[in-house]
Amino acid sequence: MTCSLTHRGARRAAPPIALALAAALAFPQSATAQGAPPEVTVSPPLVQELIEWQEFTGQFVAVDRVELRARVSGYLESIHFDDGQFVAAGDRLFVIDPRPFEAERDSAAARLEQADARLELAESQLQRAASLLANGNIPEATYDERLQEVRAATAAIDQARADLRLADLNLGYTQITAPIAGRIGQREISIGNLVIGGATAGATLLTTIVSLDPIYFEFDMSEAYFLRYQRAIAEGLLEPHRDGGVRVSGRLFDETDWPLDGRVDFVDNRVDRSSGTIRMRAVFANPDRFLTPGQFGVLRLPGSPRYAAILLPDEAILNDQDRRIVLTVDADNVVVPRIVRPGPRELGLRVIREGLAPEDRVIINGLVRARPGTPVTPVDGTIELPEQP
Repeated sequence: MTCSLTHRGARRAAPPIALALAAALAFPQSATAQGAPPEVTVSPPLVQELIEWQEFTGQFVAVDRVELRARVSGYLESIHFDDGQFVAAGDRLFVIDPRPFEAERDSAAARLEQADARLELAESQLQRAASLLANGNIPEATYDERLQEVRAATAAIDQARADLRLADLNLGYTQITAPIAGRIGQREISIGNLVIGGATAGATLLTTIVSLDPIYFEFDMSEAYFLRYQRAIAEGLLEPHRDGGVRVSGRLFDETDWPLDGRVDFVDNRVDRSSGTIRMRAVFANPDRFLTPGQFGVLRLPGSPRYAAILLPDEAILNDQDRRIVLTVDADNVVVPRIVRPGPRELGLRVIREGLAPEDRVIINGLVRARPGTPVTPVDGTIELPEQP
């Protein structure tokens, strides 16, 4: 019969706690019959002040991104940057052949002079008409005509001045400068090509510029996590995310520590129905410009206030179907199982949310020799925080 049980156990392993319970029921006096109770190592759980963190994968995004297009059309005359370099706001990047626009500016200036001359003549004729009208030598209709000529000449000057300002603007638009500071992309057009300008969809893309410092980090939070945070905020346990005061940490995928320090600065106004997530955003300083828009990274968000957490190594927690059990030793050195509710791993150990008290003696070594309801010989041990990488 023993061989049959051993053969079945080799084919299908039972949960450790199930074996322990079965052994305790089948052989309640086995330890006593064989001599001294088995030796196990016990320790109270480690109580540590900590903050629980939730980790999210996301992507770095530029705060500002500009697609550089010309405002006027013409042939590209020169390029004044190297692809991929960092540029400051106001740096000259492209020059479109300015000669047609210089000619248009000169023509507008000439039209303004013509308008000035016509106004001067109209005002002189108006003065003579006023003298003749006073002496009764011309009808009032003639005087009215001279007055209208002055008004028309004045309006023509305003139009000519506006044309000159527009010509100056268009001439200035031939010098294309960087609107923001950031890293510039590759040039999309070479010298000598025709650049189509204007505010239309067909305007030629010249290059792109992205800002680097600071930099955004966008990530999606599940509706379940979002609801949990809302409850904690409503109870005053966490700070509201929308106020910009929640501090977060971040890292790249090849890093083990959390060198980036930032804050949440945006939470979207709706949950995406298709994915059941809500978009959130953090902002990080990037003074050395190491972080690049488009890179993926990991962010950790505080999931609890700082509190005294009960911690155990995972090796001390047994699985019994859908339950998690910890073996403890009471004052009479008898093994007592405790049903616990574990939480996340923090500081290399498992958080125990319910079912265990700080003064309980937990078996951390020799679990295979411990049977619920049987005596053991406890040896004091210590739970220590593992070294963090």
